[in-house]
Amino acid sequence: MAAAKEGIVKRTGKFFREVRSEMRKVTWPTKSDLTTYTIVVFVSVAIVSGFIWIADSILYKLISLILR
Repeated sequence: MAAAKEGIVKRTGKFFREVRSEMRKVTWPTKSDLTTYTIVVFVSVAIVSGFIWIADSILYKLISLILR
């Protein structure tokens, strides 16, 4: 049982060392990039939401006309 526990501890330690190594390689966005990306996401969500709202309204009216 103790040997199994030591193996788990060694694998866990190796995992976190590898995670730390990989995180150092990440190129993090600058504040300017992050602001730009955030604005792009909000605008995209607004456009898609508007499109879905319009399509839903049209389909609702069409179905209500058919079911009369």
